Amino acid sequence: MILEEQRFLHEDLERLEQAISDRVAEDPRQVRERLNRDHQIAGFLDRIQDQSKRLLDIYKDAEGTRSKEIQSISTGEPLKEFYKQLSDIKSFHQKYPNEPVENLERAYKKKAPTEGEPTISEVDNMFTGEEAFGKFLDLTTIHELFLNLPGIKRLTYLQYLDAFDSFTPPQCNIKRPDKMTDQYFSYVGQLAEYLESFLRRTRPLENLDKLFQSFDEDFEKAWADNDVVGWKIEVGPSVGGASDVVFCDDCEKEFKNENVYKAHLNGKKHIRAAEARAARQAEVGDSAGPSSRGASTLRLKERAIAEREYRVKRLAAAMSQERSDTRVNVERKQGMTERERQMELDAVFAESTSAAPQGGESDSDSEGDEKIYNPLKLPLAWDGKPIPFWLYKLHGLGVEFRCEICGNYVYMGRRAFDKHFNEARHIYGLKCLGITNTTLFREITDIADAEKLWEKIQRDKKKNKTDEGSVVQMEDAEGNVMPEKVYYDLQKQGLL
Repeated sequence: MILEEQRFLHEDLERLEQAISDRVAEDPRQVRERLNRDHQIAGFLDRIQDQSKRLLDIYKDAEGTRSKEIQSISTGEPLKEFYKQLSDIKSFHQKYPNEPVENLERAYKKKAPTEGEPTISEVDNMFTGEEAFGKFLDLTTIHELFLNLPGIKRLTYLQYLDAFDSFTPPQCNIKRPDKMTDQYFSYVGQLAEYLESFLRRTRPLENLDKLFQSFDEDFEKAWADNDVVGWKIEVGPSVGGASDVVFCDDCEKEFKNENVYKAHLNGKKHIRAAEARAARQAEVGDSAGPSSRGASTLRLKERAIAEREYRVKRLAAAMSQERSDTRVNVERKQGMTERERQMELDAVFAESTSAAPQGGESDSDSEGDEKIYNPLKLPLAWDGKPIPFWLYKLHGLGVEFRCEICGNYVYMGRRAFDKHFNEARHIYGLKCLGITNTTLFREITDIADAEKLWEKIQRDKKKNKTDEGSVVQMEDAEGNVMPEKVYYDLQKQGLL
């Protein structure tokens, strides 16, 4: 029955729109709940697209089934057609007596948590413990793959977080011939795959397919223009002019002296690099242009590696905030003891299992029952718990720094005090005093000291400023021109 299916699809679309509206109106406090809501909305949007496509096919009526059904209802006997469809329904249910009926009213409603049972959401198995529901990147496995690459400079995990998207010197010491191995190809592919997966898991409501398509289009254009950094085709030997800088194309290295360059030509490394480059040129063809080189097998492999490197750079740029947060989190964990790390993991696990209120408890009741014991009034960390006391003492957060220019505002700790000189509050206070050059007033917090320094700067400027038009020039008997003061001084000394 085409008309009944059409009516069902319209109802399903309305229920889906209402479910999306209900979830958009929510304001989850936790990252886990927010991600769970966004993934549910993304699933509803995908179902809306599928159902709308089915509905459009019904309206197009390519086979004419809908027109025939409407004609049979409108032109024939209505009761006869009604009983015919009724008999079809009865025969169907006699054949499938236990067929469940889909209740659209309850299908998309948010289920209330059952008392005593933990709530399991679809995002619980999407992230590792290190990722903390999309707050941080987990590149430990990729870092191990990087360390196993031949001929690389070993980097710590913190250093790797800063340089994993750098594929050219000086950040990366992997030369172009060494990148043509299957091991490096697999490493770059897994890195790009992880970053793309992380972006899809943390931003389910964004049009990521369009973003990735723009990455591909930009790479295609850059590759066609021979503008991909690290993968350009050498036109000829590069030799510096005035500075006598000689560049070795085989080793991809600069020499500031031609004699050193000539001595380098007899080295084993240069000979191996020259043989490898000669083999590549023999495969490509020395007289071939850029278009024919792109058709070779070697150039195709270079293009595949360059495309993955380009995608890693663009993905890393799109996740700059998560990258910086990951670095701060790794530094923070390195300063913690094993017991503190375990306590933090237990706190995160307890928070994820008890995120939703149980039974008939309201959000206000659950907030009131949870009390944080903080007798020392320590600052709160990212998880809402007080930071360790040793960390409080390490950063000197108990030391007060008062700034009169900021309205006697008190800054806790040297780091916050040093940072506030570049903030809007301090700069606005200096401008209220008539001070425009704020860079010279660092470490000055008293209004009187700032005004005295500014007056001295203004006096020095006026003193050093010389009005050339007001200088009187004098000329002696020999025609020498000099200022008036110098002329009279020489005259008093009898030198004129």
